[in-house]
Amino acid sequence: MSEPSRIVPVQSDEQADIDISGASFDFVRSIRVYHIQFSQRENRDGDCIRSDWTRLGSYGTQGDYRWTRSSFGEVPLASRLPRSDDCRSVSYRSVFVDWRDHAGNYGFEEVRY
Repeated sequence: MSEPSRIVPVQSDEQADIDISGASFDFVRSIRVYHIQFSQRENRDGDCIRSDWTRLGSYGTQGDYRWTRSSFGEVPLASRLPRSDDCRSVSYRSVFVDWRDHAGNYGFEEVRY
């Protein structure tokens, strides 16, 4: 007969177990998550009506994560977000993530929904 499993309670303070503030962990802080919610259209009077609820998620020195207000103009050009000088009708929602790896190479992914 096997012994019953022992349950060990664990508490988390939501911080990294190790110090990641050094330059060797810059790749963690390079990760940016853009939650893009943007639309524009021209109204009957010819005014361009824009709605922009873009937010930027990023990591701090010790891996703490936070969301801040951003805008469609700050989204990297690698995104498929349509950009033009005119006010054509656009409705765009996606999550765009970009980063630099430990060697400094740029990478990104985008998922529209």
